[in-house]
Amino acid sequence: MNALLELVSNTAASAIWAMVAASLLPWLMSIVAKASGGFKIRNNAHPRDFLQHSTGMAARANAAQQNSYETLPIFLAAVLVAMLFFVPQSIVNVLAWLYVLIRIGFCVAYIANLATFRSILWVLSMACSLMLFYLAIRVSI
Repeated sequence: MNALLELVSNTAASAIWAMVAASLLPWLMSIVAKASGGFKIRNNAHPRDFLQHSTGMAARANAAQQNSYETLPIFLAAVLVAMLFFVPQSIVNVLAWLYVLIRIGFCVAYIANLATFRSILWVLSMACSLMLFYLAIRVSI
């Protein structure tokens, strides 16, 4: 944990970069899903149909993409609320980057078909967002 603290700066820009990274993760998963599923230029007319009918690794990468979109608004709101209520920036930054790292692990676990590990990582990523909300509430009291 100390190594993570040393890597993360204490500026608001660090949290913003974490939000950018988290926002790009679903797009990265779509690339993995398309590449592993054999996506061709002709499939670009209906890419969602292509992904919906994919199997194996491509289907799991697509599911990771969808799950990333589902949890992203909660994370983004949590970071913004924590910053709005002046939760110490160093804490916001660490939790934001921890979320990103856990979500990357989640995507890898999803693609590798490690269901239990994936579920644990999902809970941990949600805990980061919920902790940001909790800290904002505590600071606002």
